[in-house]
Amino acid sequence: MNPPAVLVTGGAVRIGAAIVRRFADAGWHVIIHYRSSSGEADALAKTLPSAETIGCDLNDGEAAVAMVETLARKTSNWRCLVNSASVFDYDSVTALDPETNREAMQVNAVTPARMAQAFLSSASAEGGRRVIQVTDQKLENPNPDFFSYTMSKHALDATIPMMAIAHQHSEDRIYGLAPGAILASHDQTEDETELSHRLNPLARKTAANEIADAALFLASGSLRSGETLFIDSGQHLLNQDRDVIYLAREMAALN
Repeated sequence: MNPPAVLVTGGAVRIGAAIVRRFADAGWHVIIHYRSSSGEADALAKTLPSAETIGCDLNDGEAAVAMVETLARKTSNWRCLVNSASVFDYDSVTALDPETNREAMQVNAVTPARMAQAFLSSASAEGGRRVIQVTDQKLENPNPDFFSYTMSKHALDATIPMMAIAHQHSEDRIYGLAPGAILASHDQTEDETELSHRLNPLARKTAANEIADAALFLASGSLRSGETLFIDSGQHLLNQDRDVIYLAREMAALN
């Protein structure tokens, strides 16, 4: 038995942890990346049949590439890389904050792209490798809030078709996975989360396990390389002029 392996960045908490659990349930060996959540990563790994943890600050692109290359040397049948980790800090379309922008572009775009390149050049797997870049429904439904975050996700999205073209004659696949509002974020209260997460065409909360199920499906390589799945109850089909955090607050203030 040589089960496939997957590395999930930001895999210790939130959506990353849901993705880790789903792959583990399907019989994969999971590598849980963390930056500062070592306790959560270790606790999660202990609940899974085949898991390990690894720490790295994705602000350091050289360290992230070295992490991938080290894992590739010691991990057989490393089939999938899921770049789920990201930073989500506020700055405005009228006042870009240089440090917020630098960190967002590095962690959310540059490092995932470099990790994907290192993975595809050094890892080996039966039946080809899979890269899953977690982006955001804001690709199709942008608004002026969280300016640098949104910019960084658009930058990451641009790498997906380019990498797919570069590997079009292989068994490898490069995909995007674009969630909508899933979990409480930034400074939301639970009441705000409940309201904001239903601001989509289906008026329902999209669950973290739906993202995890989609990630596992993409890891099968059934779709054409370069495609992006939107898992957001249709949120990307709207034209929202603000982030749902603030739309929900405006609605609550009127009641």
